[in-house]
Amino acid sequence: MNNVFDKNYEKYDAWYDKHKFAFLSELKAIKKVLPRNGKGLEIGVGTGRFAEALGIADGIDPSPSMLALAQKRGIKVCSGFGEDMPFAAGTFDHVAMIITLCFVSDPLKVLNEAARVLKKDGKIIIGIVDKYSFLGRFYQKKKSVFYRQAKFMSVDDVTGNLKAAGFRVVSIYQTISILPDKMKAVEEPKEGFGRGGFVVISANKTVDGVSRESNADKKERA
Repeated sequence: MNNVFDKNYEKYDAWYDKHKFAFLSELKAIKKVLPRNGKGLEIGVGTGRFAEALGIADGIDPSPSMLALAQKRGIKVCSGFGEDMPFAAGTFDHVAMIITLCFVSDPLKVLNEAARVLKKDGKIIIGIVDKYSFLGRFYQKKKSVFYRQAKFMSVDDVTGNLKAAGFRVVSIYQTISILPDKMKAVEEPKEGFGRGGFVVISANKTVDGVSRESNADKKERA
């Protein structure tokens, strides 16, 4: 799956210019819950579009081509996968995953890792294309070069995995009520889900991560 993004990174990045109102609407929804202060990490940072716009300093991604663009946007990049991140426990105040969870091999493992690298009472922000929304159904049918490999998740899927990883869901916002290429203005985010294609779920860490040590922790102990 990494090869798909690495080979098509320019096409991926250009989507946000072509669909600027959708992108700005997504940003507005994320900003409703994103902390203004603290050290942040974006898991699946891609080309750094969201991290740059949201002021998230650090990003991790397995695609070299995407990371090169993210670095040009001023992001401190790290090559790696969300399932086993090279960061010590309790490094970050907040973690974001935006249109990423549907592409990982093990969502719960990634969320456990997110809990591990978060400080006590840290916050996670997840943006998804809701599997059961009009947009989720559209992308599942369209099967674009990117989404044909996605395993779309519902809000219930995500909140269930968050609880299993030791998070408490705090809020849910939704946006994008029509197809992105039809949008003529930025949409105001609304609480809840069911009508918007893009959903933002925020949750607080309630436990001190997981028992599994990362490679970074092992090196630190050595």
